[in-house]
Amino acid sequence: MSNRFNNEIFEQLTWQVESGADELIEEESQNRLETESPLSDDSNLQPANKASNNVDSELNISEKIAQSNSYNILTPNEICSTCNSIKELASAIKAYKGCSLHRTATNTVVFDGNPKAKLMIIGEAPGAEEDRSGRPFVGNAGKLLDRMLAAIDLNRNDCYITNILYWRPPGNRTPTTDEINLCKPFVKRQIEIVDPSVIILAGGISAKALLDRPEGITRLRGKWYQISTSAKLKPKYAIAMFHPAYLLRQPQAKREAWEDLQEVRKKLAITS
Repeated sequence: MSNRFNNEIFEQLTWQVESGADELIEEESQNRLETESPLSDDSNLQPANKASNNVDSELNISEKIAQSNSYNILTPNEICSTCNSIKELASAIKAYKGCSLHRTATNTVVFDGNPKAKLMIIGEAPGAEEDRSGRPFVGNAGKLLDRMLAAIDLNRNDCYITNILYWRPPGNRTPTTDEINLCKPFVKRQIEIVDPSVIILAGGISAKALLDRPEGITRLRGKWYQISTSAKLKPKYAIAMFHPAYLLRQPQAKREAWEDLQEVRKKLAITS
């Protein structure tokens, strides 16, 4: 095939992926119900191994997810209930295939920073730089975040940084409600494990999702809220702020962001 023909195919495939296509359609339909079961003849069946249940119970959560079918046997809430550390949870998220965004993403982006930090920052979704590196907030928005933290005498080692989504949406499109809802249990479990004193909700997507509020970020920002992940755990203080990427596009909003950072500094001094 000519290079020109190859380029045309590549451009068409790229367009389809960015449009959300996630499966191929064959020319002839397949009726899987007519497929003869390989177990129809039970003459060769062997007795079940009684120890299999014990072996399965020892599998870690990542192995269970990897062995499940494409529909994912385990729900996000079931996965979270088995994870008791950030390391376990991060491995489980990377193995999880229930959110279709993983198909077009290069990397699963879980967290950066200190899992024992008193300040937790929850952004929206990985961008192109984050998708390539596998770390949140590493592009231009991440550099601005570093400067914002330095302004209140903090750095990444003082924070736990994550996103509401762990895979980059194609073309940086706005994530769907279903995609957010699939990822939200993982975010809440991170909050429970890290146990921060203060949470920054960076951007409207994360703020609306975790506060269960319909307002946009302009109305939500600058106010203190409480996030409850379980009736057994104490609610966490949370403040909504403009996302650093928004501040790069709208530098006049940096004044409000500075005011919000001062509130974060004060709250950390009281609660830590």
